Amino acid sequence: MAERGAHLTAASASDDTPSIFEVVAQDSLMSAVRPALQHVAKVLAESNPGCYGFLWHWFDEIYALLDLLLQQHFLTKCSASFSENFYGLKRIPLRDRKGLQQLASAGLPKKQHWKSLLLLVLIPYLKTKLEKLVSSLREEDEYSIHPPSSAWKRFYRAFLAAYPFVNMAWEGWFLSQQLCYILGKAQHHSPLLGLAGVRLVRLTAEDIQALEQKLAEATAGQQVACSIKEQVQSTVKKALGGIALSLSTGLSVGVFFLQFLDWWYSSENQETIKSLTALPTPPPPVHLDHGIRSPLLPALKTVCPLCHKIRANDTVLSTSGFVFCYRCVYTYVKSHQRCPITGYATELQHLVKLYSPES
Repeated sequence: MAERGAHLTAASASDDTPSIFEVVAQDSLMSAVRPALQHVAKVLAESNPGCYGFLWHWFDEIYALLDLLLQQHFLTKCSASFSENFYGLKRIPLRDRKGLQQLASAGLPKKQHWKSLLLLVLIPYLKTKLEKLVSSLREEDEYSIHPPSSAWKRFYRAFLAAYPFVNMAWEGWFLSQQLCYILGKAQHHSPLLGLAGVRLVRLTAEDIQALEQKLAEATAGQQVACSIKEQVQSTVKKALGGIALSLSTGLSVGVFFLQFLDWWYSSENQETIKSLTALPTPPPPVHLDHGIRSPLLPALKTVCPLCHKIRANDTVLSTSGFVFCYRCVYTYVKSHQRCPITGYATELQHLVKLYSPES
């Protein structure tokens, strides 16, 4: 078995085909970037909901736009995505068996370029949106937000029942493709590469030299545009290129920091930190004393601040500590992403059901 592994490694090195460890590592790089940026957006939104609340509310769309600019820049300049270029890889058409048709600096053919860009940006965006939709529908189903006899409820219950099998088939498709790649039965480790009509190979010395030369030429300056239209196009290209370059530089520097954060927030490390820095639990904050009244707060503590009726299915917001009816606060938070009393940035995951001994 060891001899076969050594043989496969030698064969892989000889034809510039990356190992399974390289391709899996570059896949995991971008998946680590998103949670880090999402955490930054959440912290900013919680610190100042008025100024930065939109970052949390529209995070998926903003991230997809930035990802589009970043991947477009690297596909054009390096024939690879950001993570692939970071690990010294490039994309070549499947028909190019030896990877000798063109250098990485020349870019991909238009058909493979746009397919790659679409699959790199659109598929992760749609997958994230689908996962959020499933999570939301499961919460609605658990707490019976919709009437039991509604046709909508029957539809999304069927959807929720089918989703795990669809997701399992999707993940199984990727796993089987990786197994075929390890055994040398496939040219690419991901079905998305096959759909784009490309495969990954390592950068050669000629590729690196051509990329460095292209960067030097771009830095030296461009020819002066002859018309206003060309000047506008040149300015727009420079602006988009500058944004993409800034993103790529920042991400390149932040990759090592992300690895550190991944280790820092690991469950094992957190248990060690908690054991070393354990402190007594501070008393809860006092919200709105008798002298400071909010118009939304009723006089009776058993009344919901939103519907002004006796609370049903008591639910507290962990971000502020106020208690509402579950249906009222669920609908409000889903629409506004904030606490109705304090205005703190809030998500559905911050809703906590309260159970009394009588219930």
